[in-house]
Amino acid sequence: MRTHQAEDPVAATVHGIDRLVRNVQTGRFERSLSALTAAGALVTAAEIFLEHDKASFGNKWMWAPVALGPVGAAAGVAGFFSRRMAKTALPLASAAIVANGLQGTWLHLQGIRQKPGGLSNLRYNLEMGPPLFAPLLVTLVGGMGLLASVLRREP
Repeated sequence: MRTHQAEDPVAATVHGIDRLVRNVQTGRFERSLSALTAAGALVTAAEIFLEHDKASFGNKWMWAPVALGPVGAAAGVAGFFSRRMAKTALPLASAAIVANGLQGTWLHLQGIRQKPGGLSNLRYNLEMGPPLFAPLLVTLVGGMGLLASVLRREP
């Protein structure tokens, strides 16, 4: 015979997407996303360094995303350990990363336009020129930091 027990949502085992939603509701996800922002900033900065080094850092702006990587990483780590940093340093660093990613997209588009044939030879120049969508990936890292900074933090 089965006994009926009152379901306690806190005591119930939570799986899958429900666990993620619960972590967002309770404030646990904010710290995790801060840490992911830190890791993402370092990985993307390293990749950007290697790619821009291939191009001999021909434009001084190529250094900006490389320099912002460690800034984003430090802000992400600080945001993981400190609520105050998650609400001040992390959004500032993340906003700078987002702005730089959008600027990089524009600069990459200009690089594609400067290739022989410009936009009229778009397919070839997209493949052979600067990667148009790569700066948007770093923008996503900044977006993660912005999201982390507005999420509720666990008490």
